[in-house]
Amino acid sequence: MAANWKMNLSLDDARALIIAIKRAETDFNTVDVLIAPPFTALALAYELLAETDIFIAGQNMHWETGGAFTGEISPLMLKEAGCTHVILGHSERRSLFYESSAIVNKKTIAAINAKLTPTVCIGESLSEREDGKTFDIIKSQLNESLKDFRAHERTYEELILAYEPVWAIGTGRTATPAQAQEVHSFIRNWITENIGSDIAQDIRILYGGSVKPDNIKELMEQPDIDGALIGGASLKTDSFIPIIHFYEN
Repeated sequence: MAANWKMNLSLDDARALIIAIKRAETDFNTVDVLIAPPFTALALAYELLAETDIFIAGQNMHWETGGAFTGEISPLMLKEAGCTHVILGHSERRSLFYESSAIVNKKTIAAINAKLTPTVCIGESLSEREDGKTFDIIKSQLNESLKDFRAHERTYEELILAYEPVWAIGTGRTATPAQAQEVHSFIRNWITENIGSDIAQDIRILYGGSVKPDNIKELMEQPDIDGALIGGASLKTDSFIPIIHFYEN
């Protein structure tokens, strides 16, 4: 269960939320928990979570290890800040900051080379779904975003995928479990055909898009949904903790 805080929470709010998550008595043999705070809260998150089983991720990064890239952060900087993971290709990065799948590809291989586990996001817009282009978009994004991953014979432990229908992010609309499962199955089949059946069976594919306590259990019952990338609901304890404790219901 991956919490993407986006550009939210003061340091005081982040501290309170992290402490509440630590006290939640989560069964880490059943669920892995990851939080992706803003860059300004990474040091705080590492300080509070260093002795726990909770992972920390950056929300983005540059593909270079350093240089004249004002406003950017490198894979090595994320590592030094205590990150083990990084989110790449989120729909907001693609749509608002014009990141192409070619850029996501460069970032993905740079993250893996730095021993960060990337969560590579893919998904279609509402117009693309309504035009019947969902699978064409997903296939294109996979082909281009994982180009170097495929070429370098990587292993499933080095990558997480996240399907996030753009039309369901922050809108209150959620893909039905059947809709989400249909796309997750397509992604897993693509991995089988393009990378290998062993990786396809073991790789984690998360669902992201208005995930809430009242829909997480049904989503997690789908055979090809292995977790969730959670946005707004990850900012409050009364919604995020029930999500990471989905297995209790």
